[in-house]
Amino acid sequence: MKVEAAIMGEDFRDAPNVAEQLERQGLDCGIIFEGPHDPFFPVLLSSQKTTQLELATGVAIAFARNPMICAGIAHDLQAYTNGRFILGLGSQIKPHIEKRFSMPWSKPAARMREFVLAIRAIWNTWETNERLEFRGEFYTHTLMTPVFNPGPHPNGLPPIFTAGVGPKMIEVAGEVSDGIYIHPLNTPAFLEDIVMPALERGFVSSNRKREDFQVSVQTLVMMGSNDEEITAARNKAKGQLSFYGSTPEYNVVLEHNGWGHIHPELNRLSKQGKWFEMMGLITDDMLDAIGISGTPDEVGAMLRKRNAPFAD
Repeated sequence: MKVEAAIMGEDFRDAPNVAEQLERQGLDCGIIFEGPHDPFFPVLLSSQKTTQLELATGVAIAFARNPMICAGIAHDLQAYTNGRFILGLGSQIKPHIEKRFSMPWSKPAARMREFVLAIRAIWNTWETNERLEFRGEFYTHTLMTPVFNPGPHPNGLPPIFTAGVGPKMIEVAGEVSDGIYIHPLNTPAFLEDIVMPALERGFVSSNRKREDFQVSVQTLVMMGSNDEEITAARNKAKGQLSFYGSTPEYNVVLEHNGWGHIHPELNRLSKQGKWFEMMGLITDDMLDAIGISGTPDEVGAMLRKRNAPFAD
């Protein structure tokens, strides 16, 4: 099983040093998410201080961009990383796409499916010099003149991972992506009952097998060297989970685990900015079902036990 961790630091410019440390510690992949900063620049910078570590966006917001932009950026980063880049894409939620990015939102699962297929069509034109002729419901790409064609990639094309929480988006990942990022708001029961069957439906629709695909199970790790540090980590995780649980699109996980009754209150409190009160709704039982906590010597075995039936 590969082990991956977020590339995060106190400063945006710390990314290369964090990536270098992850590689030195023997991790397989460093993941950069799109938060207060663009996710692609840290990949470029981190590639200069690493030689083996895979570098992934986990995730870049697809619907804030378009397939041509993402195809070009991923193509370039695959070159700069010497074939170590993973293009991780996610949809975000409607309010962010419309109100933060001022971009259109509709049919997110169908749109993501088409987004990935459009990128693959663009890459195929660059690889084969065949005419670009992609016409979909959301995206149309029919022009590629030689001056804008970078040609076949010497390192091979990067894999595309997409993120999913609901069954429809998970099924899309199984159909058109090379892998999936499972949101940290997950439980083994949700993975077994919802995620894996949805992926299988996607595999069937595209005539693929499980071994053709990679599942990345992002998991909250509440780690400390003593009880005090572990308690602090657990309290921080409660804040993170209460934020996730306030989002309507993520309620499918709460509902499946019998916690759906807290979502309306979390949502109400989030709109009032009452973040501390939200934390009080996350119980220790919920925390232990979703994440793992312990010392550095303990969490490795706990991660393997939790995720081995599902994760690559």
